[in-house]
Amino acid sequence: MRNAFRIFPLLIALLLLSSSVTGEVPLKKEGQEAFRSSVADDRKDEAGQGGDGEAEDEFKDDFEDEFAEEEPLIISDPFEPLNRAFFWFNDKLYFYLLKPVARGFRVVPEPARISFSNFFSNLATPIRFVNSLLQLKIKDAGNEFSRFVVNTTVGIGGLFDPGKKWAKVRKKEEDFGQTLGWYGVKPGFYIVLPLLGPSNSRDFLGQIADGFIDPLNYIFDDRELEIIALKAFEAVNEISIDKDTYEGIKRQALDPYAFIKNAHTQRREGMVKE
Repeated sequence: MRNAFRIFPLLIALLLLSSSVTGEVPLKKEGQEAFRSSVADDRKDEAGQGGDGEAEDEFKDDFEDEFAEEEPLIISDPFEPLNRAFFWFNDKLYFYLLKPVARGFRVVPEPARISFSNFFSNLATPIRFVNSLLQLKIKDAGNEFSRFVVNTTVGIGGLFDPGKKWAKVRKKEEDFGQTLGWYGVKPGFYIVLPLLGPSNSRDFLGQIADGFIDPLNYIFDDRELEIIALKAFEAVNEISIDKDTYEGIKRQALDPYAFIKNAHTQRREGMVKE
């Protein structure tokens, strides 16, 4: 925790700097162009080679109508070479260490692994609760509090989720990065963190802030090895539950780095707007 206090001013400086960084890339627009060309080619093939271009014109009109109201997503990525290097590192770490360990961990019955996931999710309730309050989402904060009480008691320390199953109260993800976004702070520039994956300068600052209300940092105060071990266990457990999502992206995307950057940014901005 003391290290987090030392780098906090640096993170604020990075966040402020991000607002003036250039090198923005309209990835979504590029994606639309590629998608439009691809589907138009398919339609031309269906109409026969050497057609008069009517299929392409027809699709172009339909496509432009569908996306006419959408604003292009702008992602600042001034450190792309470094980000791609960390992306490569994380990719190798996933395929050569985390995934094999996760496959081996699948010998544990899936219900047990889901219970482990429930436990860590329940433990992170203070982060969601505090950030809901900071965004004046009183109902969501109340839901998180009631879920924590029910899941910790009836759910045996959070291993089970009766709050969702019986009370029909669902968890709503909230963190300090979303809180900053709710107050109008822009995402800043895109970052790929070693071990942690995609982020941006706003959410990176948010992760540090959330660390101050993460119960793990108080339960294991100054015992960083125990915290790292628990985080590693949580990551392996989540990968063991996942249905090979990352492998699917690697198979389908021409540029997995660009795909994940675009998808992650759209997901985070969607979470801020909820």
